[in-house]
Amino acid sequence: MPLYEHVLIARQDLSQTQADELADNFVGVLTEGGGNLVEKESWGLQRMAYKINRNRKGHYFLLKTDSPAAAVQEMERLMRLHDDILRVLTVKVKEHTEGPSIVLRRREERSTRNR
Repeated sequence: MPLYEHVLIARQDLSQTQADELADNFVGVLTEGGGNLVEKESWGLQRMAYKINRNRKGHYFLLKTDSPAAAVQEMERLMRLHDDILRVLTVKVKEHTEGPSIVLRRREERSTRNR
């Protein structure tokens, strides 16, 4: 099956647990379609470069999946209809990178420098 990476941004006024449940809900849609979740990363509440629907910040998530195209299309369709999702980006990749993403690595580097 093809490998995908999805980045989604949820509204800033959701709590972290609500945003996690929202991402898990979309992962459930993907698994119902025959796909599977390889890795899920929560990047937390981050400031965006520009406002989207009057939101200055958003909860960012990275989902690495192994799914058929039909399941990905259904998940994207439902994300675009959902009011709490601001943006979605899906990229087809040849292979998933091992370990944390660059966003989490930078965060760890900053925390070790400040000690």
